[in-house]
Amino acid sequence: MRPHRLRPGGIGHPGPSCPCHTCVAKRQSPWQYEALYVNRAKMVVKASGLALSSEMAEMSYEVDYYCHVATKDDAVALVTHMPIAEHVITAKQVNDYATPVVEQAINQVVQVTPLERVNEKIHEIGEVVHSHLQDFLKAFGITLDTVKVLIFPRDERMRALISLRAFGLQEIDAVRHYIAMLMAEHGLVSAPNMAIGEPFHIGAPVQATVGLGGISRGPSGG
Repeated sequence: MRPHRLRPGGIGHPGPSCPCHTCVAKRQSPWQYEALYVNRAKMVVKASGLALSSEMAEMSYEVDYYCHVATKDDAVALVTHMPIAEHVITAKQVNDYATPVVEQAINQVVQVTPLERVNEKIHEIGEVVHSHLQDFLKAFGITLDTVKVLIFPRDERMRALISLRAFGLQEIDAVRHYIAMLMAEHGLVSAPNMAIGEPFHIGAPVQATVGLGGISRGPSGG
């Protein structure tokens, strides 16, 4: 929403529907702006992207970070350092600047970590992202509150295999069980054989005979 032009020092309130940190008005000089309205509530912003593990496996990440503009001086810093378009500065604009910082911070840890151990370092990754993002947003007068990080394999098949490994299966057994589940979804009767790694016989297989004591075999032809 575009705010009304006010006199220097005036305060404008464009309404709660304005999805922005700060609304600004242009003064007589084309390069002078003043803040009219500052949304000081905590806002949640989401950044997402891809990272690569040490095996070069693609990992998707989602980062939710909560931030706010604390004081009028911070609002001045935001207006001073953030390019302004359409008389508002939105959370999306801030996120466009912050996303590369988030990506670099996550890759700093993930790229030297094997895929299966990434989630073991989720706390460390969260701390690194918080540190990098806090230093970056401080220059824009934005206070960072909380960061939540979620990382998972991008490939659905890899997620399924890791889930099977969590049951204690070895790599080859996890692959067999995953293929068996796909076969079962298509109604293939040989799915259990795939799961246990045994061949599937078509037709009447040769049955093993077991001798029973005390039972006569009958007369033999002579």
